[in-house]
Amino acid sequence: MTFGVFIHRTDSVYDDVPSERYQFPKKYLTRVQQCEGDWIVYLEPTKVKSTKGYFAVAKVQEIIADPRSADMYLAVIEPGTYLDFGDPVPFRNTDGVVEQGVLNDLGNISGRAQAAVRPLSAEDFARIVERGLGQDDDFLPRVDQANQMLGFQDPQVPFQHLSARERVDQLTNRAVRDRNFRKNVLRAYGERCAITGLRLINGGGRAEVEAAHIRPVERDGPDIVSNGLALSGTAHWMFDRGLVGLANDLSILVSRQSNDQEAVATMINSSGKLLAPERPANQPRTEFLTWHQENCFKH
Repeated sequence: MTFGVFIHRTDSVYDDVPSERYQFPKKYLTRVQQCEGDWIVYLEPTKVKSTKGYFAVAKVQEIIADPRSADMYLAVIEPGTYLDFGDPVPFRNTDGVVEQGVLNDLGNISGRAQAAVRPLSAEDFARIVERGLGQDDDFLPRVDQANQMLGFQDPQVPFQHLSARERVDQLTNRAVRDRNFRKNVLRAYGERCAITGLRLINGGGRAEVEAAHIRPVERDGPDIVSNGLALSGTAHWMFDRGLVGLANDLSILVSRQSNDQEAVATMINSSGKLLAPERPANQPRTEFLTWHQENCFKH
């Protein structure tokens, strides 16, 4: 087993769903098989406009022949392992190329950088994940909370450079996953509640809006933006309890079981529809909306 890099772009001709599967031709089979049972990092090519660079990490569960396409294969992603980086990592920054394995003996970028699938050293994997997970700023107390602590604050923990396998342990940590999910959902929705339209920022510059899962993690919902919504605390509470929901066209639904439907209706933004992200890949997927309609929304 070895770490790897899978190149992916949203307009790919391949049948990729990064959180579920990665499709590739037979010529890459041997390389992908080396990653079976281990973790890979997704990279969006530098030639893509506004590229995200290294944008996610996932564990390859198994390699199978694609039953729908001859001479094609699928790297099946282990459920619950895919994680978008809260801080996408550029291929190159002011310090140079992050993935040192693509450099030749002269320190120049070699042809290896063009390979859609390639092995990734443990050192490069740890470096990319370290930068992708970012800092724990979202877990710092809000300013109003900090002021109530009688002036006492925990000392800041020194940043640690962990090994690749120690980084793997982080990738399954619920707190780390929640932090990265929150960063990505709030970024996609512009820190605005998708139901009310309100964008509230507290005195410390922290958005009051919360990141909600459409299909909860405990019900096998993935930590991906298309399974997330940016909601105010009240809207989040109502959504989780099925008092509001979403139609497949993103119209906002109000449950007949709400004890004050008129009051709930006044909270909804004037369009009557979810204020969804512009990027199609970040918009709620129908399969998650359908799950909420069938398992949570009180019709």
